[in-house]
Parts: sequence; C-alpha cells; structure tokens
Amino acid sequence: MELMKIETERLFLREMNEDDYDALYSVLGDPENMQHYSYSFDEKRVRAWIERNIKRYRVFGFGLWAVCLKETGEMIGDCGLTMQNINGTICPELGYHIRRDCHRKGYAAEVAAAACDWAFENTPFGEIYSYMKGTNEASAKTAMAYGCRLTDEYENEDNETIKVFRITKEEWKKKGTKQ
Repeated sequence: MELMKIETERLFLREMNEDDYDALYSVLGDPENMQHYSYSFDEKRVRAWIERNIKRYRVFGFGLWAVCLKETGEMIGDCGLTMQNINGTICPELGYHIRRDCHRKGYAAEVAAAACDWAFENTPFGEIYSYMKGTNEASAKTAMAYGCRLTDEYENEDNETIKVFRITKEEWKKKGTKQ
C-alpha cells in the first residue's frame, strides 16, 4: 500500500510515524508555540499524538500529517484533517502546528490550502472547519488564507472565546484554491 503524500511548492505532507517524535516534540513541546492550546505537551502526550494520528490514517484515511520541507525533508510541524467536537457538533476540522522558528514564512497557509484541497477531493465532506481560541490571531489568519470565513464564536468550558471558521465545498470550488 502506497503512503499518502501531498506536495506544495516548498513543502510536502506525509503520514507521520514514530520516528517523527523528536521533530514533533520540538513543535508541540514548545510552550510558547503552543500557548493557545489547552494543555502542555510532555513526552507521553507527543507519543500519544503520533499514535492517535497513525490510528486515524487506518480508520478514516486521514489525520494530521507531518509537514516537511521539500529541500531537506526535515519535519517542521503537522497539518491535516481530524474529526473534532466544535460547540457540540462533530465536524471535519483542518488543524496545523508549525515549529516556531518557521513561523511567518507562509508555511501554515501553504499546507492548509493543500490539505483543504485534498479533503474536498478525497472525502465526502461538504464543509471544512478550523477553530481556535479567540486570542490565536495567527491561526485565524491561516484559516482565512486558505479560504475560510468566521462563522461562529462561543465560550468553552473554561470561559474562553472560541472562534470557528468554515469553508464550504461550493466556496472552495468558486475560489479555485487548487495549488
């Protein structure tokens, strides 16, 4: 069976594996990088993250994939599709985490657009969501860059504002987001 691989101009997405632990820990284990996440990541949580995504590939055919630089093959983050509870409804959500020293280079927007294209071309979903804490402006900008618009805000159980962005398949077709 051939493993999934999505390519963009500067990056590629591939299924992550246990050998990605160190690279992924440098993303998820960085408290500043993950300041908008609801908890911090230690070794156990990063290993569980990898295992959960490997299981998602088998069950759903998608998950969060390793984001790698084309030039070197180095993993600099993750991006992909997961099923998430967004304000009480299970929705296909496109998420992304990029290593802090690789921020402000357009990598998140580049791979999010490619993952969105893949999702609409390879799944039956009629809409894709991205959600984040209201304070996470960088993530909101990435969602808008791949074509989403703000569609909802709500308070979570910790009384934090959560912003919900969405793009429909029809909006995606009109936008012509193909890379």
